[in-house]
Amino acid sequence: MFAKKDLKQIDAKGISPETVQRQVERFKTGFPFIRLSASAVPGKGLLSLDEKEVKELETLFDESKDDYEILKFVPASGAASRMFKKLFAFRQACSGTPAEIDQLEKENELQSVGYFFKNLQRFAFFPVLSEALHKDGLDVETLRQRKDYNIILDYILTDKGLNYGVLPKAMLHFHLYPDGPRRAFEEHLVEAANYAVDKAGLARVHFTVSPEHQQEFEEAMEAVREKYEHRFDVRFEINFSQQKASTDTVAVDMNNALFRKKDDSLLFRPGGHGALIENMNDLKGEVIFVKNIDNIVPDRLRHTTYLFKKVIGGLLLQLQSITFDYLDKLDDGNLSDGELEEIKIFAQEQLNVFIPVAYDGYGKMEKIDFLFNRLNRPMRVAGMVKNEGEPGGGPFWVVNEDDELSLQIVESSQIDFEDAQQKEIVSQSTHFNPVDLVCGVRNYLGEPFDLADFVDPQTGFISLKSMDGRDLKAQELPGLWNGAMADWITLFVETPIITFNPVKTINDLLRPQHQPER
Repeated sequence: MFAKKDLKQIDAKGISPETVQRQVERFKTGFPFIRLSASAVPGKGLLSLDEKEVKELETLFDESKDDYEILKFVPASGAASRMFKKLFAFRQACSGTPAEIDQLEKENELQSVGYFFKNLQRFAFFPVLSEALHKDGLDVETLRQRKDYNIILDYILTDKGLNYGVLPKAMLHFHLYPDGPRRAFEEHLVEAANYAVDKAGLARVHFTVSPEHQQEFEEAMEAVREKYEHRFDVRFEINFSQQKASTDTVAVDMNNALFRKKDDSLLFRPGGHGALIENMNDLKGEVIFVKNIDNIVPDRLRHTTYLFKKVIGGLLLQLQSITFDYLDKLDDGNLSDGELEEIKIFAQEQLNVFIPVAYDGYGKMEKIDFLFNRLNRPMRVAGMVKNEGEPGGGPFWVVNEDDELSLQIVESSQIDFEDAQQKEIVSQSTHFNPVDLVCGVRNYLGEPFDLADFVDPQTGFISLKSMDGRDLKAQELPGLWNGAMADWITLFVETPIITFNPVKTINDLLRPQHQPER
């Protein structure tokens, strides 16, 4: 299958030929659909906490966090270009005729280009844009009055000005404050300073970045680090990593033959956010909060975010502590039948661990081995918000090929909507995944788990793409919070909708949740 130059290219990426061969075979067979058993809803796989429980878990986290090494993990390599899709299309198509301008100015829907220009001054980047234009002898208000919209767009999207069309989302100015605009990555530093600080006053934050932007990222970070350290009386330990070339996946054509570029080399593509499980694994952390770069709000709305970060963190620390005590006893092996039953009930009712019917027929040592194996795993607590029509994965009970039940975050692309029963289960879903996780990644002895041991390789994705006018198939690894964490102990907790405010298009920043209070 591979020529000598192919093998050299594969080896340079740190991938084995056997891995590439398996990827090609997977294109041929496809990935199996997830088998849903039921939606995870309040009372059945999804915890809905009352005010007293919320307060208790918040207090537990505040009182316990100093004993742990806490880290905030932010996938931040995604480009912002998709945020500007409509603006790029307008810039390419609009020649500035009176008819085009008239049509533009009639637009008043939130996501329209017309709404973007009418509300330009409300964006946090407006002062920076004005300054960039001013340097070249231009005035943004004069340009708007003359309806020179393409010039304005050039200074937003290209390196004439802000260069937002190629920057990662993390580098965009999201929110405006009295002391100036704040970039997305800065908001994550502020969050970390409020719930991810140890007893020495150290806040650890890790960003995954793309290679071409890391230097710019580091320079921007250093320019503001001291300001936030002084404001919140903390020290930041900020690290970066890049998605590894060894996690790239080969592409094929529509006939499942290796896709070759114009120079006859193989086309490899990034393996998706699931590849980041290796970045997380390298950190050897203890308690890791995971949140997307664009899901942030201004300071005035942040209280609820902080509260529920502490709630899910407190629940993790509480359940992990009990689990570790039980693992110590199981490791010792000297348990009474009553103690074994107590551990089984805890695993089943508190940790959602599947206990097969055959368990009751196991001998004592078999029961000990079974429970030890099921409890000695990484643990995650994931916040889930009520479904209000937003796209994204959701919490479900899933059945694997061994007929074992588990809680999983499932994407719509993993579901067979041609199956009426599966479609009905999805229709009963009440919550979806905002990517709001806290992860316990060390075992009861304090040793880091090898997170690669808990990935379900059956849960990848195949998507259709194109290159040089030719269609191709691309393959993504099991998603970071999907199949990459499939064999973890999983808890789902209902969190308020205000904790989910993503920015998928530039006009989302005009929503009230991202604007200064009036």
